[in-house]
Amino acid sequence: MKIATFSVQSEQHIGLVQDDQIISLTALCPEEFPACMKKFIERSSELRTRAEHLIEQRINEDAIFKTSEVKILPPIARPDKIICVGLNYFDHCKETGMEPPASPVIFSKYSNAITGHNDPIEIPINSTEVDFEAELAFVIGKEAKHVSEEEAIEYVFGYTIMNDISARDLQFQDGQWSRGKTADTFAPFGPVIVTKDEVGDPHNLAISLELNGEIMQDSNTSNLIFTVPKIISFLSQSMTLMPGDLIATGTPPGVGMGRKPKIWLKNGDRMNVSIEKIGTLSNHVIA
Repeated sequence: MKIATFSVQSEQHIGLVQDDQIISLTALCPEEFPACMKKFIERSSELRTRAEHLIEQRINEDAIFKTSEVKILPPIARPDKIICVGLNYFDHCKETGMEPPASPVIFSKYSNAITGHNDPIEIPINSTEVDFEAELAFVIGKEAKHVSEEEAIEYVFGYTIMNDISARDLQFQDGQWSRGKTADTFAPFGPVIVTKDEVGDPHNLAISLELNGEIMQDSNTSNLIFTVPKIISFLSQSMTLMPGDLIATGTPPGVGMGRKPKIWLKNGDRMNVSIEKIGTLSNHVIA
């Protein structure tokens, strides 16, 4: 199941994406499917079955839209947590000149950084070194605390794409990463969340980033140092993960900072981040 948040004539919906169409669950049954992805995730075990039944039994033509005719929104507008894992591909560690970590390197972004598919990435007025990072992200499906690695995958609702935009000059000026990682629009993600049953193994997915038509990053999630279950278990020992929490798993090599000469994002640039079985997240850059 591929599920998206979208708007039509300023009205927000959640819906199922099928090829070039999106079927609005909100239009089919607004009392059961309010236009809130977090509420859907919290009740997903019952609502998924209900959604499938609705679509099979009584498709209303007024609930079917072309994806090209709607505005795709961030799947979750304000996650309770946006947690990121740094230095999680060996080759990325090498290109940054940092040692592979012994345990996951964790940092956070805030909700001000959330933006969606086809939305602009804004370069802050105090930065000239803004970078890109293609990342597989996952969404927590149920409350998770003190979870073992063996059971951790049960707590995943689905997978999506994030571009971990980073102002490297701010990041390294501060000696910690928060300010450089969570400027406005620095967490574009989407365009959909794909449920874990449809994705299958999250550790064998092609991942790439294209900048202005040129491939910058091209790897596979099989190269992750710390797996999705490891990340969930690691985090849940000290914090309670909640439905709708968004966790990005790190980026492969090829970022602008690691290139010679370095490549920084500039006004007018266009990026496409693609992950196998999920889709493509597209954004453009404005100064």
